[in-house]
Amino acid sequence: MTIKNIKDRNLILFEAISGSRAFGLATENSDTDIRGVYYLPKEDFFGLNYLPQISNETNDITYYEIGRFVELLQKNNPNILEILASPEECVQHKNRLMDILKPDDFLSKLCKDTFAGYAISQIKKARGLNKKILNPIDKERKSILDFCYILKNQSSVPLKKWLSENEKVQEKCGLVNMNNTKGIFALFYNETGDLHYKGIIQNEDANQVSVSSVPKEEKSIAFLFCNLDAYSAYCKDYREYWKWGSERNEDRYNVNQTHGQNYDSKNMMHTIRLLQSCEQIFKTNSLQICVENRDELLDIKTGN
Repeated sequence: MTIKNIKDRNLILFEAISGSRAFGLATENSDTDIRGVYYLPKEDFFGLNYLPQISNETNDITYYEIGRFVELLQKNNPNILEILASPEECVQHKNRLMDILKPDDFLSKLCKDTFAGYAISQIKKARGLNKKILNPIDKERKSILDFCYILKNQSSVPLKKWLSENEKVQEKCGLVNMNNTKGIFALFYNETGDLHYKGIIQNEDANQVSVSSVPKEEKSIAFLFCNLDAYSAYCKDYREYWKWGSERNEDRYNVNQTHGQNYDSKNMMHTIRLLQSCEQIFKTNSLQICVENRDELLDIKTGN
């Protein structure tokens, strides 16, 4: 099931321009986000083709299955309430059945938690940019060897340094698990290579060290510790950093670099917008998503 499928089959119930253009916060560089609602015929809904939502690759366009849409409305999900409260000028298609659903019928005290929760998530995202700016990760990816250490007396030595100082290569090493320990191995070395040890790793992309079959009469020359937890955390950070680097909005990134506040100011703009929307709901018992303080919010977005 794709966006094209639901459009070709005329399953769209609602479609509207969303995001900054609906909030009245669009600038010349703003994207156009589309949000909508669709239904599924019985054979798809009860069969193997049920999908609660469908998005394009960049998530600029997202449609929600009507059952899922109502479920999220009942939970006072801010994004979903904002779709239903789309200004008339932003609505591109609306089936008359959607007139049954009115934002005011779903607003409840839950908004205190959901809108505040979303605001907190925006703060976390804003701080996340600070982490990426202040802690860049080299493009050249580290291998698991960079997280291995040789235990020596009461300290440890990085494996690569130990190999260099002792004129040894990892390909001629053999590792054997140590009983009742985690991440610690006995290290053996075969200068001639006739024992066919597997090496510490078999290739640079290995996600764990290799263990070898070692003759009982062989004696270990060192003990190796592999910090697999640190390596896993590094791999996660590496993926996230370079995914962010390849997908980031350069205009947005440059604005954040220019104002020098070390946070993503667009996220902070949405933090304030969400809190003001929640305050408005409790004061007026309704949700109006087109803001009345555009200049103030854009000042926050630009870091002023």
